[in-house]
Amino acid sequence: MSQEDDEKYPASAVSSWSGFVYQGKIALYHSLKLIHDGELDFELQLDSSDDFAIYKNEKLHSAHQVKAKISKYRSGYTAALEQSTLIEHDKIKGTTRYFHVSVQLNNTDDHKGASGETVKFYRYGDYYHCGLGEIEGQTKELIKKICEKQFITASDNLINFNYCLLSEKISTTAVHNHKLNQVDGLSENKAAYEGRIKARDILNDLLTENPYQNRDYYAVELKARLQTHLEERLDQALPTMSDATYERARGLCEHIRETHINELKTLCQMMKPSERFQDVQTNDIRRYTKLIQAISAEPIFNHNYLPHYLDGENRFYVPTALDVDESEECESDMIREMKNNGDLLRLLFEYNHLIASKAEDSFTFNTKFTNSDDFNNKPATEKLESNITKSLCISVMTKDDAEGRLNDKTAY
Repeated sequence: MSQEDDEKYPASAVSSWSGFVYQGKIALYHSLKLIHDGELDFELQLDSSDDFAIYKNEKLHSAHQVKAKISKYRSGYTAALEQSTLIEHDKIKGTTRYFHVSVQLNNTDDHKGASGETVKFYRYGDYYHCGLGEIEGQTKELIKKICEKQFITASDNLINFNYCLLSEKISTTAVHNHKLNQVDGLSENKAAYEGRIKARDILNDLLTENPYQNRDYYAVELKARLQTHLEERLDQALPTMSDATYERARGLCEHIRETHINELKTLCQMMKPSERFQDVQTNDIRRYTKLIQAISAEPIFNHNYLPHYLDGENRFYVPTALDVDESEECESDMIREMKNNGDLLRLLFEYNHLIASKAEDSFTFNTKFTNSDDFNNKPATEKLESNITKSLCISVMTKDDAEGRLNDKTAY
């Protein structure tokens, strides 16, 4: 077996990954590049004629196939390149065809297919590839240039804000089109044709959105940073992931994409319940993500609740980014935070079984709080000390202990 043949990635994961993440980011980049070059009378179509396509006056202008991390050898793309040259649907003779890859290949010459049509590798400046980690920077640079052409002073915050909004617009449309086809049974062509994005709408979003008037800028940034980290984590770990691990990670990505900003703040607070939530810390995201991927039980993603697990008695277990060195310190930090953070206290009354990302042993502690308003209720705390009322008990569990309970579906 050759080295080229030996390099393989999970087929199911690659297909989903290309369709839901990388494809949308590349589509946004290309659309902004056209806008920067003065093209404003086109429509972006996702997930139909090809991975994405550009239409002008209801005619296909260019078809784009996107492949993420299939192989570093051209031979790994032979079938996909040939497919790009087919004459089918709206792709007729003479249609401009582009092929996008995320890794550097050993050969990026044009491919001429059996149909006589040619597909070109898409060029990003001096390179014929652009990875997930680089596309954001290149896209933000285009946003900056477009703003400059429109005589708009673009701060880093404004550029980042607009990138977050446009990325979400593209990914939401792609996921919606996929759902219409895969779940609702609508044909691919119909789903995509009815879900096109106009170039002028992209430009208007870019020029008219003011983060300090229309949106909660920091909330938008939070969602984008969390989503970006998860996407990059998937991209890096994809070659070694099992299908089950991949599906858990992708499920979390999709859950966050669809979660309202206010609810997302709640999720981030529970990632690190020992601290007041102010911003997403990269290490916390990393620990939280890895824990969900590693737990053998399947997580439940339901927008009425935080991502969680259920045991045989239907008790909630919530994954966290807690890194516990000393149980007494963790207990002290959480109780101190609960006294000053009513939002956290109310959450812990609903989710009091916490799975730590790292802990030597499981432990429990009484909080002296008897209801979710006790953070400012001194008499309630005094009642507890008189043993009249039972308090909220918090359980912090290791991954192994939690798995033991979750995989045992009998009642305890």
